[in-house]
Amino acid sequence: MTLSADLLKDGTKHLSGLEQAVLRNIEAVSQLADKTRTSMGPNGMNKMVINHLDKLFVTHDSATILKELEVIHPAAKVVVMAAKSQEAEIGDGTNFVISFAGELLQQADGLLRMMRLHPSEIITGYKMAMKKALEILEKQVVYTVKDLKSKEEISKAMRAVVGAKQYGYEDALVPLIAEACINALPKNPLKFNVDNVRVCKIPGASVSDSFLIHGFALQRDTKGTVKHVKNAKIAIYTCNVDVAQLDTKETIELRSAEELLNFSKSEEKTIEEDINAIAKTGVNVIITSGSFGEMAMHFIERHKMMAIKVSSKFDLRRICKATGATPLVRFGAPVPEEIGTCDAVDVKEIGLTKVIVFDNRSEKSPISTIVVRGATQNILEELERGIDDGVNVYKALCRDQRLVAGAGAVEMALYRGVLEYADQQKGLEQYAIRKYAEAFQVIPRTLAESAGFFTSDVISKLNAAHSEGKTTFGVDIDSVEGKDAVKAGIYDSYLTKLWGIRLATQAAITVLSVDQIIMARPAGGPKPKPQPRSMDVGDD
Repeated sequence: MTLSADLLKDGTKHLSGLEQAVLRNIEAVSQLADKTRTSMGPNGMNKMVINHLDKLFVTHDSATILKELEVIHPAAKVVVMAAKSQEAEIGDGTNFVISFAGELLQQADGLLRMMRLHPSEIITGYKMAMKKALEILEKQVVYTVKDLKSKEEISKAMRAVVGAKQYGYEDALVPLIAEACINALPKNPLKFNVDNVRVCKIPGASVSDSFLIHGFALQRDTKGTVKHVKNAKIAIYTCNVDVAQLDTKETIELRSAEELLNFSKSEEKTIEEDINAIAKTGVNVIITSGSFGEMAMHFIERHKMMAIKVSSKFDLRRICKATGATPLVRFGAPVPEEIGTCDAVDVKEIGLTKVIVFDNRSEKSPISTIVVRGATQNILEELERGIDDGVNVYKALCRDQRLVAGAGAVEMALYRGVLEYADQQKGLEQYAIRKYAEAFQVIPRTLAESAGFFTSDVISKLNAAHSEGKTTFGVDIDSVEGKDAVKAGIYDSYLTKLWGIRLATQAAITVLSVDQIIMARPAGGPKPKPQPRSMDVGDD
């Protein structure tokens, strides 16, 4: 079927039919899945991504790769949107969504080409298989976290996730992440906010030198000479700490030296009165997003108060949250309810970096900061992504404490369970259900590939173990024989797998249900020619 030439605007592209639309879409998604799939697992390979701003990313975090890549194919965009939904819902498992969706479509490709099944029959089979897979998944729960404030239980749950991103460093990072999450846990666990666990990246030393701060950390120095304050009382301003000035210009006529002297004295007296009033309230730390006047700094130093300038409004909000202070829009003495408190505010020198540490161990402070060390900025950013995944696992545990076996064990159990379900069906859907089951093997197969093993050997050994009733048997990256994931302490979040299966299946079904692609001509004239890049001057 072709659209009439006079129906649509000139330049509109129209693709239809099995060859032009369906199989082309499957090929595009498969290419995307093949690119990200190799980044899965502890031995996953890094991708070097240079975005449109020439910023370099060296990572095997699929969410970051997809965020920086500009995917333009409409079918591939559907899978990217599903991965982004997984990131928004759970914060982890984006690679699982892309790999599983890509494998589902690759399996469907064989049914369309070889068996000549209609896409609607495959879609029906996939929907039946997804429903059965979610039923089997619920029976595969092997552990339930009983105490969200138990450091040992939380470490057990997030160890595999952090190890998949930072293999070899999980022993150093997991206890820090667990303690930070427990410190940030509110009375109602469902209100846990991942933003309350901060990361401060300081180059130098090694990952094992990372440490936790109960409070907030800023990479900057104070304005004055006061560097250490105990039992801090904090006033936070969003205006300049200086004499108030009018927005309009004014002209002042001075006729004598005495008038000039009195004029400067009046300004000095005003700022002195304001600083004295602040000091009388007990405040010994002043923070502003504006600037400090020279006269104001003179009187702040006289009262031995610490002066800190914070330009970022986001950092200012976090300091307010960490200390309980109220940001003030006018300069003057705060009332007691507006003053924040902190056990100590210290300037520490970590490497050659000055860091202001707001140490607050009271229950009122929900913010914790993990100070990570590393050789390069890329390593530090990758560590931050690994920590972010660990924190998101804790957020998922706040909603559902159930865990399933990791290392590809749960996928092999789902493969065998859905395959048995396919054998019970009598219609054409059984072929689609069988292919759906086979798609689960992409996870253990990928883990085996990244470990350098022959996938056929690993899969056959896993099949043999599961046929003997060892449903928690998974891939061992050190041996082709495999190992019991539960005994090895390798767990995955139940919610991550649940949402991953749902979103990947829905994305695959959406791509399969498209039989025509109609693309309008892009707006605007011809694209401008790329300009020659000038040499960067002044860069180190």
